[in-house]
Amino acid sequence: MNRADRVVLAVDLGTGGPKVGFVALDGTVLWSDLVAVPTSYGPGGAAVQDAGLWWAIIRDATRRGLAESRVRGDQVAGVSITGQWASTVPVDADGRPVGPCVMWMDTRGAPFSRKAFGGRLQGYRPRALLSWLRRNGGIPSPSGDDPVGHMLHLQHNDPAVSGAARWYLEPVDYLSMCFTGRAAASRASMMGAWLTDNRNLALPDYDDVLVRLAGVDRTKLPPLVPTGSIISTVAPAVAAELGISPAAQVVTGTPDLHSAAVGSGAVRQGELHLTISTTSWISCPVAVKKTDAFHQLATVPGLDPSSYLLVNNQDTAGRALQWLRDNVFGELDYDALTALAAGAPAGSNGVIFTPWLKGEHSPIDDRNARGGFHNLSLDTTRADLVRAVLEGVAFNSRWLLECVNRFTGNDGPIRIVGGGARSGLWCQIIADVCGRTCERVADPLNAQLRGAALFAGIGMGDVDRDELRDLIPLDGVFEPIAANRAVYDRLFVEFPGLYTAQKAMFARLAR
Repeated sequence: MNRADRVVLAVDLGTGGPKVGFVALDGTVLWSDLVAVPTSYGPGGAAVQDAGLWWAIIRDATRRGLAESRVRGDQVAGVSITGQWASTVPVDADGRPVGPCVMWMDTRGAPFSRKAFGGRLQGYRPRALLSWLRRNGGIPSPSGDDPVGHMLHLQHNDPAVSGAARWYLEPVDYLSMCFTGRAAASRASMMGAWLTDNRNLALPDYDDVLVRLAGVDRTKLPPLVPTGSIISTVAPAVAAELGISPAAQVVTGTPDLHSAAVGSGAVRQGELHLTISTTSWISCPVAVKKTDAFHQLATVPGLDPSSYLLVNNQDTAGRALQWLRDNVFGELDYDALTALAAGAPAGSNGVIFTPWLKGEHSPIDDRNARGGFHNLSLDTTRADLVRAVLEGVAFNSRWLLECVNRFTGNDGPIRIVGGGARSGLWCQIIADVCGRTCERVADPLNAQLRGAALFAGIGMGDVDRDELRDLIPLDGVFEPIAANRAVYDRLFVEFPGLYTAQKAMFARLAR
């Protein structure tokens, strides 16, 4: 078969639920469907999902997709999982969950993380901070909202689940195990645990010093295999149940950061991509290990065993618009909201929105930060409010981009992907606010699904990484509009100061 006939079963597991698709190895998305799953919140910062439900949805969607897309089961040459990272699924030796997935926003492990490595130097003990930055480049959070915090929470607060767990898996690795029956992870999939020595990406194991400092049980960490390698073929019973080829190869799972890079085509050193999804980030491949601890920028294991990717995260992007819709404009959908925003002028008549609705990671690390509308007046309209949300996310991106520019020099166009990029208005606002040409990838909502499939194609030897930029189609190029840029320059001067002025208040009100 040629590329167009060879198909990857790709899964993009977002916080909102799994998106399942069939993607040809030429990058064509043949079929996809998203099924929502709920997040359960509880006392003490609990946030969990039912990992078993993900697998049930994926099994059903795969069978349904084969019927609706007319893709034949024998065309499925590969399986690739991408999606959320820094969540933790406790499973038994057969890969069955023994408890709910502890989600990336769950903070119940905070007391144990603080005890293990917390202190007064930016929230850390100096020796622990220096060890982590020197060896890994990043460090677990004393807020507990990462795999180390999750493992410590289970170890101390839930001994029944901890005792039953053979492995603590990232969601993408859990789903790969569902397909293969084999527990396997990569440096990329485990990047959020910060437990590998990233000075030498060829080392195939966790770092003894960092595991000891974290205080987690090493025996429950999944074995590491090279990023982009083939774990195995699909287990025969699973292939028969789903109706796909038992020869289909399962590639190592990837965080959404990695699949977005591949799906944007920005895979050469210094080529930027910006994602507007539930959260947002700006990333690019980087040649060396590097960290900016003051703005939460670091390099992590990249697209193969010899490269790095820049990692950072704005906690609330598309989710801010969703919040506005759900709580203020419940009668309007995404398209109607962005159409309404187009009725307001650049600058939203002076209204500034700060999008820190659930704290922030980059470019400032403050879980207490909270969002708000500023400079409202009796003349403020509904259109001003919606446009201010779009602009507020863009202002935060500009603030982050300034840090990225200092971290790794770049001056080329920015590839934009993610659900938020469906709006031409939002893409234009980002171009105007940041003063950079923005290239929108065609079908940006499925960019990560396409990226997961092409990542599998690379691992299977069917796709060359150097051809990706030309393989990814664009459907819009947005040049900065000078008049709008002048408006946004004036407003952006105030934006970082809004955080500085309110930082102490955020801390007081969080007590």
